Amino acid sequence: MAQHVDPPADRILEVSARIADHLLDVQRQVNRRIDEMHAELLPGVREQLGLADTQTVDVAGLMNARIAGQSLVVTPEAVASVVPLSEESAATTRAGRRDMTAIIGEEDDRLAVIAGPCSIHDPAATIEYAGFLREMRGRYADDLEIVMRTYTEKPRTEVDWKGFAYDPYLDGSNRISVGLVATRMLMCRITGLGVPVAAEPLNALTPQYVDGLVTYNGVGARNVTDQTARERVSGFSAVVGFKNSPEGSIDAAISAVIAARAAHEFLGVDRHGISAQLSTTGNDTGHVILRGDKDGPNYSAAHVADTRAKLRARGLPEVLVVDASHGNSQKNHLRQIDVVKDLAGQIAGGETAIRGVMIESNLVAGRQDLDQEHPEALVYGTSVTDACVDLDTTAALFEELAGAARVRRAG
Repeated sequence: MAQHVDPPADRILEVSARIADHLLDVQRQVNRRIDEMHAELLPGVREQLGLADTQTVDVAGLMNARIAGQSLVVTPEAVASVVPLSEESAATTRAGRRDMTAIIGEEDDRLAVIAGPCSIHDPAATIEYAGFLREMRGRYADDLEIVMRTYTEKPRTEVDWKGFAYDPYLDGSNRISVGLVATRMLMCRITGLGVPVAAEPLNALTPQYVDGLVTYNGVGARNVTDQTARERVSGFSAVVGFKNSPEGSIDAAISAVIAARAAHEFLGVDRHGISAQLSTTGNDTGHVILRGDKDGPNYSAAHVADTRAKLRARGLPEVLVVDASHGNSQKNHLRQIDVVKDLAGQIAGGETAIRGVMIESNLVAGRQDLDQEHPEALVYGTSVTDACVDLDTTAALFEELAGAARVRRAG
C-alpha cells in the first residue's frame, strides 16, 4: 500500500528537497519531449496554413533583457502526486470550509478566529503551534471555529525575504521548488491534525500547489485593488476575505467582494503548468476584513456600523471579519489585547456583523530580525516578520472571544 509522506517536523525541508530534485528531473524529461514534439509538429502547421518559412532575426536586447536566470519549477500536479491529501486532511478542509461558510453566511452563530504566526518560517515550530491550536479547537469548539494562519508568502516589505515558499532555507538561496513542496507538506500535516488552515496567496500560481488544503484565503491590503487577483479569487474553492486598502479604503474591499462574487473568464494555468482559459462561477463567500491603516484603527463600533452601511448600500450581506493586528494594533502586538477586548464587548452586546477575528500569534511573543547569512541564529518560535502574542496570551484571547460568542447567542 502506498505511504503518505510524513517525516518528522525537523526533517520536512530535507525530505522536500529530495522530492523536489526527483520531480525536477521528471520535468526536464517532460520538457525535452515537448520540445521534440514541437519541432516535429509545428513546421507542419505552418505548411498547412501556407505560411512562409521563418527568418532568423536578431532579438538581442528585445527579449529577457532583465532576466538574469531561468530555472525549472515543480508543477502542482507533480507535487500533489507525491504529497497527496490524506483522508484526515480532506475531511478537515471539507468541514472547515463548510463551517466557515456557515459562519460568514450567518447560519452558524459561532465566531471564526484565524490565528497563527504572521508568517511561517520554521516547520518544527509550525507543527508545534498547530498542536496548540488543536487543543484550543477542542476546548472552544462550541463557540469558536479556530483556523490556523499558515502564511508562506510574505507580502509586507518592498525588498526583503519573500517568505517560506520562495526561500525556505532563509538564506537567499531561493529554492522555490523546495518551498512549494514543503508548504504543501506542512499544510497536509496541519490539516491531518484536524486543524484547518488559512493562507494569503500573492502569486497567481501558488494556490494550485495547496489545492484542497486551504479553508480560508485572505486577500491582502496591497492586492485588494488588483482586478486580476479579484478574478482569480472568484474561482477559489475556499472562503475568501478582502482587507481594506493600506490607505484605509473600505470601498476598495467592497468593490473586490462584488467582483469576486461574479463569474469571470481569464488566462491562467492548469495543474501541469500549461496556459489555460479558466471559467469561474464566482465566490459568494467574499467579505470585507477591517485591518486599519497607517493612520489608525477601524475596529470600533462606529467603524463597524459605517462598514455595515456601505455593504447595505451595495446590496451585500452585512458581515465582516476584523484583523486585530496590522493597522488596528499599529504594529504593536500587545495592542491586539485591547482590540480583542473591544471586539468582545461589541459581540457580547449583540453585534452580529462581526463574524470573525484575526490574531497574529506564535510560540514566543515579539519578533526578531532575520540575518540571511546566519539563519541558524534565529530564536525558536519567534516571528521573523510582524510581532506576535505568545501562547498564554492567545489562549486568554480565545477565552474572551468564546465568552462573548456565548453571550451573543444567549441574547
